[in-house]
Amino acid sequence: MRLFIAIRFEEDILQTLARLQFEWKALGMQGHAVPLQNLHLTLAFIGEYGSPDAVLDAMATVPLTRFSLRLGGIGNFGDLYWAGIAENKALSDYVRRLRRALAEHGIPYDRKRFSPHITLIRKAVFHDSVDRLLRNPPAGSMEVTSVALMSSTRGKNGMLYTRVGSVEAD
Repeated sequence: MRLFIAIRFEEDILQTLARLQFEWKALGMQGHAVPLQNLHLTLAFIGEYGSPDAVLDAMATVPLTRFSLRLGGIGNFGDLYWAGIAENKALSDYVRRLRRALAEHGIPYDRKRFSPHITLIRKAVFHDSVDRLLRNPPAGSMEVTSVALMSSTRGKNGMLYTRVGSVEAD
């Protein structure tokens, strides 16, 4: 089972991100827009792992205290375009504790530096100045009250993300 731990977004954030995808397409960007139901913030990518219960057990050892999350900036990694998350100590601290718990429980995860972003468009092609895309960053915020363990499977129409379980804030 292919697993990752993520924050899922409230409807108003999802609509804000969908509008940004639409604006980019209207400016001439081509590529694969991530479907609304798949937009998320990955905290730890685990990959193929056969025991989701072990991951949920590790997640349960890390207390989650409610915190606010605010969109902040837009950018790209090559042909992948994203919306960012404003600097957030509570988020960074939680991710550090979560990843430490995964390691202590022997659960492998991608150890790349945490770079909070929401993938919006993959394999993007844009023939105009990228600066035009980056002028209008989205605004929005929400309270984080849960963190989800997600599975991903490839379906005939792309990736399907399913919530396996979650931890709730105190």
